[in-house]
Amino acid sequence: MNKKVLIIGFVWPEPKSSAAGSRMMQLIETFKSQDYNITFASPCAKSDNAFNLESIGVLQTAIELNNSSFDTFIKDFNPDFVLFDRFMMEEQFGWRVTENCPNAIKILDTEDLHSLRKGRHQAFKDNILFDKSYLFNDTAKREIASIHRCDLTLIISEAEMDILKNDFKVDEELLLYLPFMLDQISEDAITKLPKFETRQHFITIGNFLHEPNYNAVLYLKDTIWPLIRKQLPQAELHIYGAYASQKVTQLNNEKQGFIIKGFAEDVHTVMQEAKVCLAPIRFGAGLKGKLIDAMQNGTPMVTSTIGAEGMFGDFEPNGFIEDDANSFANQAIALCQNEVLWSKMQKNGFAIINNRFNSQKHKKMFLSRIESIVDDLNIHRQNNFMGQMLHHHSMQSTKFMSRWIEEKNKA
Repeated sequence: MNKKVLIIGFVWPEPKSSAAGSRMMQLIETFKSQDYNITFASPCAKSDNAFNLESIGVLQTAIELNNSSFDTFIKDFNPDFVLFDRFMMEEQFGWRVTENCPNAIKILDTEDLHSLRKGRHQAFKDNILFDKSYLFNDTAKREIASIHRCDLTLIISEAEMDILKNDFKVDEELLLYLPFMLDQISEDAITKLPKFETRQHFITIGNFLHEPNYNAVLYLKDTIWPLIRKQLPQAELHIYGAYASQKVTQLNNEKQGFIIKGFAEDVHTVMQEAKVCLAPIRFGAGLKGKLIDAMQNGTPMVTSTIGAEGMFGDFEPNGFIEDDANSFANQAIALCQNEVLWSKMQKNGFAIINNRFNSQKHKKMFLSRIESIVDDLNIHRQNNFMGQMLHHHSMQSTKFMSRWIEEKNKA
């Protein structure tokens, strides 16, 4: 009998809207490659941008927070694996999984470390250099507890692996580095990409519900873009992203070449039309999907230290990493004007995708790891005493709070 996977989503996957949506689709495809029976469940309302999972043979079901109907649902489904999409879903449903399906392997996909992103955002707002006092926040206490309660946690960035092992002292046996899993870019595909002379203008892209993206657009508008336009008065910056609110659209200024384009139906098309991608991310965590999109489509970039984190490893980046606004603008201009430099950076991007994000290599490691846990589940859990302790204490408090809310909702 084929193994069964339940994915509990914080949101329904939107691969055209966010890197998180693309990441989830990659995980689903990995399970599908083994012919696992997959059900995707979420308490979140669906948006128009949600991917139709049933079109690829994945069952979809709505579930409720703080409702014992989930107990009946999961007991009937009886999954071999449960994947929690972000730690908040493990908090809500993890104890119910443990009570009803104790032998199910519990996997947490962090997407990125929420505690790291939150701490950096607060340090940015306070205009203070980020340090451990910002890292060890209340979200971290919840997130690290969730990691310990699971059998395996997927970490998208090597930098975040280091933080978990060195700063939070999480046992490496509970973690797996699993970045974006991407197809190889063939030489034939490379030759078909638009060339330097046919591309125009600059691009930035990102879901506007994600605060680091909106902040980066403001930074471009107020500081970096005027520096670029001063030297390239005919240049345009095309800004794409899902969920552009009024505060975003009102930034549009065609006279300044600062053009809000909104949702991109096909990110590959708009990225291939552009000459240079700009991503001055000033806080955040995880891997930046926009830089992956740029590399896949042969578009050199300029980004920040935060934007580049965990992306390039020992490889030369597909552009420049600059935190100073003047240096950022100057490098963007150089890429736009120098075809030799542009071509070199483009080649760097292809090498990074093909070597660091090889889907076959990472899928194999992931599947091998979860199967090894299945084979030695009792020993694996015995070695995780912190997890046992948290199940004993914090899970009970989460459980009884949920029970109380459920009873209150009945009143």
